[in-house]
Amino acid sequence: MARSINQNAYAGALPNFRNLGIMLRVLVIVNVAAAAAAIVKSPDLLAAWWQFIESSALVEPLLILSLLVLAALSNVLRRIPYWAAVMVVLAVELVLATALYLAWRVLLGDEPSALERYWALVALTTFALLAYFHLRERALSPALSEARLQALQARIRPHFLFNSINAVLSLIRQEPKRAEVALEDMADLFRVLMADNRELTPLVREIELCRQYLGIEQLRLGERLRVDWQIDAFPRDALVPPLVLQPLLENAVYHGIEPRSEPGTISIHVYALRDELHAVLRNPYREASDHHAGNRMALANIRERLALHFDAEARLSVKASDDAYEVRIVMPYVKERDR
Repeated sequence: MARSINQNAYAGALPNFRNLGIMLRVLVIVNVAAAAAAIVKSPDLLAAWWQFIESSALVEPLLILSLLVLAALSNVLRRIPYWAAVMVVLAVELVLATALYLAWRVLLGDEPSALERYWALVALTTFALLAYFHLRERALSPALSEARLQALQARIRPHFLFNSINAVLSLIRQEPKRAEVALEDMADLFRVLMADNRELTPLVREIELCRQYLGIEQLRLGERLRVDWQIDAFPRDALVPPLVLQPLLENAVYHGIEPRSEPGTISIHVYALRDELHAVLRNPYREASDHHAGNRMALANIRERLALHFDAEARLSVKASDDAYEVRIVMPYVKERDR
């Protein structure tokens, strides 16, 4: 049974340590903490600077090794119970700290502070970081629900529903089979819209939904709407946020095709490049037209959902030329087995 959008969806999982945004946050927080400790321990800023440089000789190697090891273990950590994963992370950090401590003594012939002190600092820093990410995930969980609600409210415009119903009514007597297919497509579209859309969905399903949507629009626009699908090489195992493409196609129809009396082409190009998934949508564009009002709301909503799912690893860019409007989405190439 689907959960209410008002429920807290936080499942108590550790963050995805492969995510670029998570890595950057860890780097910034640890280095800021090291700098603050150096300032507190030193009588002036110059001494604090040298204290920070000295502590970095041990902190930075431990930090980099930790990120590499946790990135490698990320999938395993997110599958096991939360507190078991926390203990694994703590054990990894203590083992790495011990290894670096011993390497420091052997290679440099130096006698650093007691090992127990480093264990205490590492444990305290680890728990502080995990507590931060725990609170952040709890804060973002209702944001995902709210983003879904906003997407539902902003995505389907009343004119699309009314026009689609009228288009189907015009077909019932002359082409009843085609009208039946159109109604089934509308039912599928609204079923997805009303579902709980917090989890990633197969890209194959998203593209099929886009085909159904454009098929409905083609009923009333006829030859005015032309679609160029460039998806021969799209990765069939990719996962994407639900309804990340359909609202862009709705914008393309509403802002690029409807204001024109002549035919217009919407092109959809989806492909994978290294570890990234690219989706490029283009439609006709007239800068002087006032039919573009409201486009920013849908784009802002998609940007928000991309950020909630992928943090700093996803981006959406827009480019408008004299006769074309292009939206490009770049997101991590996530597969089912990577989750």
